Amino acid sequence: MELSSALLLGLVLLGLMWWKWSRPKGFPPGPPALPVMGNMLQMDFTNPLKALRKFSKVYGPVYSIYLGFTPAVVVRGIKDLKEVLVNKGVEFADRPHNRLIEAISGTKGIIVAPYGQSWKQHRRFTLSTLRNFGLGKKSMEERICEESSYLIQEFKKNTNALIDPHLVIDNAVSNIICSIVFGRRYDYDDPTFRDILNLVHENMKMATSVWSQLYNAFGFVRHLPLPHQKIFRNIKVIFGFLRKVLEEHKRTRNPGQPQNYIDCYLDELDKEQEDGNKSTFNDENLFTCVGDLFIAGTETTAASLEWCLLYMMTNPDIQEKCREEINKIRGDREHLDYEDRMMMPYTQAVLQEVQRYASVVPLGVAHAPIKDVQLNGYTIPKGTLILTDLSSVHYDESQWKYPHEFNPENFLNKEGELVKVDSFLPFSAGPRSCLGENLARMEIFLFFTSILTHFKLCCPDTKSPPDCTPVFGVSHTPKRFLMRLVPLT
Repeated sequence: MELSSALLLGLVLLGLMWWKWSRPKGFPPGPPALPVMGNMLQMDFTNPLKALRKFSKVYGPVYSIYLGFTPAVVVRGIKDLKEVLVNKGVEFADRPHNRLIEAISGTKGIIVAPYGQSWKQHRRFTLSTLRNFGLGKKSMEERICEESSYLIQEFKKNTNALIDPHLVIDNAVSNIICSIVFGRRYDYDDPTFRDILNLVHENMKMATSVWSQLYNAFGFVRHLPLPHQKIFRNIKVIFGFLRKVLEEHKRTRNPGQPQNYIDCYLDELDKEQEDGNKSTFNDENLFTCVGDLFIAGTETTAASLEWCLLYMMTNPDIQEKCREEINKIRGDREHLDYEDRMMMPYTQAVLQEVQRYASVVPLGVAHAPIKDVQLNGYTIPKGTLILTDLSSVHYDESQWKYPHEFNPENFLNKEGELVKVDSFLPFSAGPRSCLGENLARMEIFLFFTSILTHFKLCCPDTKSPPDCTPVFGVSHTPKRFLMRLVPLT
């Protein structure tokens, strides 16, 4: 009887486990999932895009996978991505439950915060504040050009020698968002700031690792001495740095005379307290917004600019065509203005091709529906994890002339004019699109054209070009590489 009972219990448990991992009626199809692990063993988390592409060939542009206990819907291709991001952008504007993110920053801020009043208020406030501090205006352009001069000076210390540009590019880009949010910049040889940026990038890679996925799938993993613990050690240091910045602003600011984003937020807090209104503005949201802007304003733009340098180094003919156009429009001026880009179709095409070919944020940020919703004939329950594979449209053979090669002709017509391509989504789209898009575009253009004005970028070894295989993470970054800077002026 004991053996029979054990067998019966085993069959019941197996049945329950199979039911748990069988897809609900109306849910998108997908590969068979194992109990407990789901489809995680079928994916290489050093680059899950290959598995997502392979599944799509069998199950279509909208399908489902299981990450442990968590069902996820993968959306690929321009038609269905536009449906999720734009046509039904509000319906899919929420963020899914994520144990790792919630353990780090809760549900505050402007990037991972759930769709609702708090997120709307903070996004509106942040966009307004960025504009007040020059976004889209000449003052922001001057700020970037000033930082470009520091960047060029630093590069000139290493002309005709092999240099790894990562540290300098990283610091220069980060200084722009730091000047807006903190009201200051950091020297390129500042060891504390360098350490903070290194920890930020390390976490952005580890956030998509298999250890992070295991943590998200199984909460008890947090207590185990596994590699994901490095994320929490890193974040403790990063948050300590940000708290010191905030404490300094609280001590030294002049109320009513804001000099940066933090000052503006603190003034808003004062105003809310005086009016006695119940508000979503509070110290927790301030801290998370500052962290969101600092990290997001550094990681992807720095990666994009590094890709620019790498592709120019490995495509010297394209680099020279850009320089010719730059010099033609620049004339005898020291640097270009941002509005000059309108007369520079080739350079714009090159910069857009960098973002397409590198697909810098391949999966965007995860979405979730705010209610049960229909997509492509399937029923997607409220709160379901939605993975938007933005990289799928960037290499779609039906959308591009040269989908699998770096070629600016993808963005030019026969007359050499810049053309708009709907399948170009480097900043996502819709209500949750990147709020720093305009700033990033301005930075990339001004930094890039400044570098090509002063230097020729050369491979260290013409017989052995650098490896252009991306390192997967929240953002696609190039492997660290060396280049030779030949001065032109």
